[in-house]
Amino acid sequence: MSSFEILMPKLGESVQEATITKMFVNLNDTVEEDDMLFEIATDKVDSEIPSPVSGKVIEIRYKEDDVVPVGEVVAIIDLSGGDDVEETQTQETASQEVLAVEEKVVSESVEIKSDSDRFYSPLVKAIAQKEQISQAELDSIVGHGKNGRVQKEDVLKFVAERQGSAKAQVVVETPAKPAAEKTIASPEKPKVSMSVGANDQIIEMDRMRRIIADHMVMSKQTSPHVTAMVEADVTDMVNWRNKVKDEFFAKEKTKITFMPIIIEAVSKALREYPMINSSVDDYKVIVKKDINIGVAVALPSGNLIVPVIKNADQKNLLGLTVGMNTLADKARNNKLDADDIQGGTFTISNFGSFKNVMGTPIINQPQVAILAVGTIEKKPAVLETPAGDVIVPRQKMFLSLSYDHRVVDGALGGAFLRKIADYLEEFDLNRGV
Repeated sequence: MSSFEILMPKLGESVQEATITKMFVNLNDTVEEDDMLFEIATDKVDSEIPSPVSGKVIEIRYKEDDVVPVGEVVAIIDLSGGDDVEETQTQETASQEVLAVEEKVVSESVEIKSDSDRFYSPLVKAIAQKEQISQAELDSIVGHGKNGRVQKEDVLKFVAERQGSAKAQVVVETPAKPAAEKTIASPEKPKVSMSVGANDQIIEMDRMRRIIADHMVMSKQTSPHVTAMVEADVTDMVNWRNKVKDEFFAKEKTKITFMPIIIEAVSKALREYPMINSSVDDYKVIVKKDINIGVAVALPSGNLIVPVIKNADQKNLLGLTVGMNTLADKARNNKLDADDIQGGTFTISNFGSFKNVMGTPIINQPQVAILAVGTIEKKPAVLETPAGDVIVPRQKMFLSLSYDHRVVDGALGGAFLRKIADYLEEFDLNRGV
């Protein structure tokens, strides 16, 4: 029999595994080349995996919600017409019968019972009993299976975190160990008590919102955040953009916004202050050679994603404009690839797109800083002239920089933020398109 193995693809340099979020085929289905086999999720990107061959599905090794390492065989397709399908089915049926018997034994031996309607598989119950997880602890575990079901990986993660916390606590309380070497246990998530009224609506977080929530909490626990703010006079930048936007669109067939200009200024500032373009690994600072700037984009679902413009400092204003517009369009249409959101070294969040004056954004780990740009407002300002001070209308914008105080001090963070404002304020009004 001639067969073809469908492997879990590698969708980015740092991607080591992916979750199967949907299976489009069943055992014994006939597929044509380019038919969709399954959908996978890596971080925030969903990708549909097509079949590279035509044939019959004779084996499926993973199911929905399974986390599969890159390179593992997910399914096998028979290219010859299915000569040995019956044997494969017999083997699979036998395996299923053995598994069913094992689960029955496990189920009968597990005494954990829940007062809630939450479902726990026999395997999960067996692990809970073996690891002496109380019913209250089991009910508190966040499930990542379908409909929030607790999976084996969820329980094992809980056990690992609990053991790690206990070991860390022992280290802290051992007086013989030097203070400088003590390991501080990570604080447990606070238990928030709340009441739910009859008219309240309960909304289960989707996968992307859970990822965002975990990432934001992790960032605040990891980095001591400090935020600095400046107000920049961007009158020349605004006037230039208003002057050239129609010509730019006619010539390049794409709109120019203020964001590419801001990205350009940030890229220049990062070259002058490379320590901002870094990450932290324990007590080591890793200064990144490439300047890859991510820009937060709001999705129609209300979630947020951060596509990345690679080597932003090497692109001109046209390149930044085309790159930003392309990524934003792909994000809003759920067409981003895994590489589109990886490798960022600095992030910009545009609070101004919602008419917000300023904000204090959370650092996008493992980066050490993030810039928020507020809305541009026309304000009265005092200008010095040879004839004396005058009050005139000017276009003003707040910039706020949140930075990791472990490696960025106030002097560095303030100087970097001021440099961005200087580049924007000194924008050449006579610049060509």
